[in-house]
Amino acid sequence: MKPEPAFREERRKHPGGIPAESERDQISQNIEAVLDFYTREEQKMTGSQRVMERISRFVGQPAFLGIILLSVTLWIVANIALRELGRAEFDPAPYFWLQGIIALSALLITTVVLGKQNRLAKLEEQRAHLDLKVNLLTEQKAAKLIDLMEELRRDLPNVRNRHDSEAVALKQSMNPDLVLAALDERSEPADPEAKPVDL
Repeated sequence: MKPEPAFREERRKHPGGIPAESERDQISQNIEAVLDFYTREEQKMTGSQRVMERISRFVGQPAFLGIILLSVTLWIVANIALRELGRAEFDPAPYFWLQGIIALSALLITTVVLGKQNRLAKLEEQRAHLDLKVNLLTEQKAAKLIDLMEELRRDLPNVRNRHDSEAVALKQSMNPDLVLAALDERSEPADPEAKPVDL
């Protein structure tokens, strides 16, 4: 069997030298991890939460607004028609029964929407924590890369050794506790005796 030409082997590689199959595997793993996260969150939902989700999806559609307007219009027209025909209205103006039904519906809809918003807020909080962890890890990796580049620059004989204060500062990994303390200090009312936090 003849060996495969080198240009075909090179074509399978990413411009950065990473094999394309390995890159696809990494992308598919990341996508599967995200989909698994959402699947697990869906499985955690109780039966009542699923019912509330369906109701909130229906309530959020433009058709629901049309149903409300049509129902209110028919209610008022029916009462006016009964009055014109000389019969007793089932809800005479100012339509107290209609107001009560609308108020109760608004309360129930608000509760359903708030229930869904609470669940979505928890998901958003988990995503924010994940983003923070990924950002901190990326910052640590960048600091390590700068440190390695500086070490390589010092070791190369043909590169003039010079002190780069910016590179020295950037290769120091950020301390998240100090950043959070600084943010807390900024959000609190100004205290003249408080000492500033150095990052």
